[in-house]
Amino acid sequence: MSFLTTKSLPRRTVLRGLGATLALPFLDAMLPAFSVRGRAAAKPAHRFQTFYVPNGMAMEHWLPKGEGTAFELSPILEPLAPYRNQMLVLSGLKANWNYIHAGASGSFLTGTARGGRNETEIVADVSMDQLLARHFATETQVASLELSMDAPANAGACTGNLSCVYTHTLSWRSPTQPLPMEWNPRVVFERLFGDSGSTDRNAREARLRQHKSILDSVSAKLAGLKSDLGPDDRVKVDEYAEAIRDVERRIQKAEQQADLELPTVEQPQGAPPVFEDHLDLMFDLQLLAFQSDLTRVISFMISKEQSARPYPQIGVPEAHHPLSHHNDIPELIAHMSKINRYHTELFSKYLARLRATPDGDGSLLDHTTILYGSGISNSTRHSGDNLPILVMGGGAGTLKGGRHLAFTDKPTMANLLVTLMDKMAVPVERIGGSTGKLPLDTLSGV
Repeated sequence: MSFLTTKSLPRRTVLRGLGATLALPFLDAMLPAFSVRGRAAAKPAHRFQTFYVPNGMAMEHWLPKGEGTAFELSPILEPLAPYRNQMLVLSGLKANWNYIHAGASGSFLTGTARGGRNETEIVADVSMDQLLARHFATETQVASLELSMDAPANAGACTGNLSCVYTHTLSWRSPTQPLPMEWNPRVVFERLFGDSGSTDRNAREARLRQHKSILDSVSAKLAGLKSDLGPDDRVKVDEYAEAIRDVERRIQKAEQQADLELPTVEQPQGAPPVFEDHLDLMFDLQLLAFQSDLTRVISFMISKEQSARPYPQIGVPEAHHPLSHHNDIPELIAHMSKINRYHTELFSKYLARLRATPDGDGSLLDHTTILYGSGISNSTRHSGDNLPILVMGGGAGTLKGGRHLAFTDKPTMANLLVTLMDKMAVPVERIGGSTGKLPLDTLSGV
């Protein structure tokens, strides 16, 4: 049993020093002292995350067999078997704006029925994550995080003579204000834990030259806080501090490697140069952001639409986007499915971190709703029908997993977004071109 002092720390306790503001994870000492009722009242936050995969799916390797609770995981979904009880597989949904790659990511969270018609006309709708960000803005230091594994390109034409903004972001603050996705772990870290959140290159380089870490600048205050905590809370603070130190060390090392590699690599996908190392850092930062309650809304693209990233590490040397236009050639479909499965394997590792992180009376995974999927189904045809969609996590008790829901009336993706807003306790009448709510709890037979 945790030791309870006569003091109670505020839920939003932060440590300040040397220009840094450091939020703490949830501690027992943040509950009212000696209060069993207070322990029950400290309800964990409900968080929302999008995990977007580009270029469609090898649908014959994605769709599970069977419906309701009696479904078999497909080859692509097999890596998610440990989380079956917190998995909703949704089939039969259609995109609201089915226009090659622009409509795929452009409508995924906005539900917009149409976008721009040329390179300079940029229009969609307010995205679901930004509706949630508005709601949580007064409760968290960072309203939302928009993250990607690719450097932004918000100018020029990328697909169908439309602006590159559609393929490079999911998030729209207004119908005409798309938000850039941040790919640099150093910038993300500074936004979460730095003093100014500046993305100026000179400021970042100056910060790298400092000999003291952000955590060192508040170490005295952290030690003073620990003296008032019980043994369980002290362990939590130590683990949290070491996690931040580890991320900071790895970012510095990654940037050193990136500086050495970039001059010899054409159009690098990001920093650090190794995809998996970069991804691990982005996962750690998202975990820290949720754990410290700095934000409750994250949108993440594992790659942008039309991504040409190859995956030789899994035996797929072909560039992803050209490969996605496989023209129904079995060998190419098999390679496409390898990429799709590799993405779910990487996603499974992130879910493992969420599940291993305590949060209140459960884990971060228990208290998070995660929307996973793509805005294209059959990639060789740019199909917007029967999208590959998962809803993962415990949803803070609002989601009933372990089911495959197959919809036959072709509801739109926007209807799912409206329902998820209800699950987040932020109800809205519509999102984009929605026509109602998607019945996740009352579908007949499941």
